[in-house]
Amino acid sequence: MKYLIGMDIGTSGTKTVLFDLEGNTLCSKTVEYPLYQPKNGWAEQEPEDWWNAAAETLRAVTAGIDSSEIAGVGLSGQMHGLVMLDSDGNVIRPSIIWCDGRTAEECAEITQLVGAGRLLAITANPALAGFTASKIMWVKKHEPENYDKCCHILLPKDYIRYKLTGEFATEVSDASGMQLLDIKNRCWSGEVLTKLEIAPELLAKVYESPEVTGKITAQAEQMTGLKKGTPVCGGAGDNAAAAVGTGVVADGKAFTTIGTSGVVYAHTSQMAIDPKGRVHTFCCAVPGEWHVMGVTQGAGLSLRWFRDTFCSEEKETAKQMGEDPYYLLDREAEQAPIGCHKLLYLPYLMGERTPHLDPNARGVFFGLSAMHQKRDLLRAVMEGVTYSLRDCLDILKGMNASVSDMAACGGGGASPFWRQMLADVYGCPVSTVTSKEGPALGAAILAGAGAGIYSSVQEGCSASVRRKTLCNPQEENTKAYEKIYQIYQGLYPALKSSYTKLAQLDHE
Repeated sequence: MKYLIGMDIGTSGTKTVLFDLEGNTLCSKTVEYPLYQPKNGWAEQEPEDWWNAAAETLRAVTAGIDSSEIAGVGLSGQMHGLVMLDSDGNVIRPSIIWCDGRTAEECAEITQLVGAGRLLAITANPALAGFTASKIMWVKKHEPENYDKCCHILLPKDYIRYKLTGEFATEVSDASGMQLLDIKNRCWSGEVLTKLEIAPELLAKVYESPEVTGKITAQAEQMTGLKKGTPVCGGAGDNAAAAVGTGVVADGKAFTTIGTSGVVYAHTSQMAIDPKGRVHTFCCAVPGEWHVMGVTQGAGLSLRWFRDTFCSEEKETAKQMGEDPYYLLDREAEQAPIGCHKLLYLPYLMGERTPHLDPNARGVFFGLSAMHQKRDLLRAVMEGVTYSLRDCLDILKGMNASVSDMAACGGGGASPFWRQMLADVYGCPVSTVTSKEGPALGAAILAGAGAGIYSSVQEGCSASVRRKTLCNPQEENTKAYEKIYQIYQGLYPALKSSYTKLAQLDHE
């Protein structure tokens, strides 16, 4: 029996999953590790923690099977993290990861050195603190002794690749988030590297996502239980891998993830860039194609905040019933009408990325009156998050990304009530997939394509991804939501200057 392995090197932990060739989960193991915050706004992790977790999870899923039957290994992972290695391949400093916010000055410097227009034209994105280039510039400025020792720069999942294969390699989807890649031509940008004075030899070789990038070494065999010579494919960044794991690999296909943040992701065979830089354009895991992606900062976070702040009774009742608290919150929200008796919510608890790119934006309940009850506020939170996701979708459509097929993922996507709301607000069908493995399944499918099990990524998805629970939009609901969405769209512009003044107040 042949197997595929998908590994997802995430922020909270690494999950490794053993699949059969039809995408069924046979064994799964997750090992968590810490996140360090040496200063306010900083975020770092130890690459050795990732490797120890990867080795432990691989040993767990390969126990009891013939490892020679594993056709290939695929990697997915958190994007943008900076891993610096010396000439011996040793880690120089902790990895500065995606959610670190220390590089505002470096972003301004990158924009000045490259030029805002050229940066957008080449890398398809404005300079952002989360991306890798600004982290490299920060180390160069603040830790020159570490920068001088650096011989190799890798992304988190690509460090695991190095430990498994001895190869310094990356692939186009994850490399897109470094802000050093020529997104159109799918290669490192000589112009950007020259202007930022980053030596190109520091960077790994770039592959397409389903390509084989190396093979398991004898040393890795001893650590992981994998057989020497097993191929390891390029894999993908977490969202690009999730797209493969949900079958979003052709024009017209898209997915919405409602986790802590929210993502609206659409596949496109034609590269498109938002001139205002409100959404990301990256190479996707399908060779020669791209994806566009909008991000809502406070999606599931908004509902969790409301639950933890106002719903202690529901949490206690759910505990006694043996139910998830969110199940009770859904039932409560359903009792409120669409529009929540003229109450709207702006989900900007952590600022916003799409469409406003405003770190000063904050959450708002608008239209609150003495008649409103908890269920109205609860539904308003869910509606506000959905409108924010609609903002993302509308921008993607404005970039000629057609969307006729939408999948829902993440914790919010597991809610039938919220999925129906998405379908009604989007005005298109919304479904889920049977597998809950997302990025790990996507990585495994890419490994299958690289190993020749599938002739293409699309064929791998056809064999492994199955849809279920389709929600069709209800015309009456869509019309009702549309009227409220028009009011929602006017609230941020009306508040923008007030957000700036609020941020300038001296006291916290």
